[in-house]
Amino acid sequence: MEGQQVSKVRITKRAVDALRPGETIFDTEVVGLGARCQKSKTVYFLKSIVKGQQQWLTIGKHGSPFTAEMARNEALKLLGTIAQGGDPAQAKRDEKAAQTVGELCDMYFKDALAGRILTRAGVPKRPSTLATDVGRAERHIKPLLGRKKVKDLTKVDVRRFMNDIVAGKTKAVVVTKKRGKAIVDGGWGTATRTVGLLGAILQYGVRNGLRADNPAHGVERRRDRVRDRYLTPEEYRALGKALRFAEISGANQKGLTVIRLLALTGCRKNEIQTLHWSYIDFPRSCLRLPATKTGKSIRPLGQVVLGLLQTLPRYNNTDAILPGDRGPHYDGTPKIMNLVRDTAKLDDRDEEGRFNVTLHTLRHSFATMANELGFTEATIASMLGHRLGTITSRYIHHLDSSLVAAATKVSQHIADLLQAGADEADAEYHQIQKAA
Repeated sequence: MEGQQVSKVRITKRAVDALRPGETIFDTEVVGLGARCQKSKTVYFLKSIVKGQQQWLTIGKHGSPFTAEMARNEALKLLGTIAQGGDPAQAKRDEKAAQTVGELCDMYFKDALAGRILTRAGVPKRPSTLATDVGRAERHIKPLLGRKKVKDLTKVDVRRFMNDIVAGKTKAVVVTKKRGKAIVDGGWGTATRTVGLLGAILQYGVRNGLRADNPAHGVERRRDRVRDRYLTPEEYRALGKALRFAEISGANQKGLTVIRLLALTGCRKNEIQTLHWSYIDFPRSCLRLPATKTGKSIRPLGQVVLGLLQTLPRYNNTDAILPGDRGPHYDGTPKIMNLVRDTAKLDDRDEEGRFNVTLHTLRHSFATMANELGFTEATIASMLGHRLGTITSRYIHHLDSSLVAAATKVSQHIADLLQAGADEADAEYHQIQKAA
């Protein structure tokens, strides 16, 4: 307080308003409570001994929001904390340094990208999964919860967060790259999956000692959409017809190839889009995928699939079967699927307005067709690379011939339906050409 005028009075609004720059007053009732007039503002403070050392604790600015009486009450609270062995200044520093949810997200993804976050299968998350998770964090978690302290987050906050996503508070169209965009939507599906990710991130925080519990645990979520939509034989023919018309109209051949391979193998989208020639074991009629959702996986391939693969061109300087123009792999299949779905009139939607028929529907349809052809659940699991099938395949270096025969039967049945639709398209096209 050197160079300042100091006096003792009962601190009131009148006494504080009368202070001139450089003047300080101490309260006659609460020991250590003071007010100091600076050039542009007057500040309340508390001078006290904390753990043997003198501390000056700022209470707040006069008039915004503190009145003299509010400052007195706050000073009494601080003195009570000090009397119980607390250190208000350290608590304030700890609060300032406490991690936010946004910072925890950054920590989580840094470890995930380094391969230190494992899936239930005990393997690091795949790049495609991480990209999806990062998108959900950046577009939902950070905007709604990013500034909140991890230690202060409650179940009420998580429920409100979920309801805000359902209500569409984070809806947006985000530019992702040159000529690219991401449509960020709301609804229960998005909310359920994002709360699941938030729970995983908070559990990571628990493991790292940032809090003792996970407030996302026990929050009631609507069950994620059950994918029970599959293609009927008539819809397979409509799909084949639409694929042929898209081909005639000059649609991207790589996108059409991805859709055909998805329909004929039951694989996941990224398993086909990132397919390499070295993954295909032609002599043993199988795929040997080094990394999938369930780890390494061996999948039987039907003869019609092997025939289709052998017709595809090979590109220079890459092992990728479907290389991208601006990246290692082609990623434009969703746009082609939109075109094909509209042409095939497979545009029914769910209660949230989303298309029921997606690229993943082709996987579900493959499984349904296999079931209708009489194959067992274990056989279907092995063909699709489900965990049941993958566990078995760890211990074998070649597939049982019965699995290859099963894949051949299912894929040929689907191929025949697609071809029937393609034949219809050719007939209609020839009629149009003839009429012209």
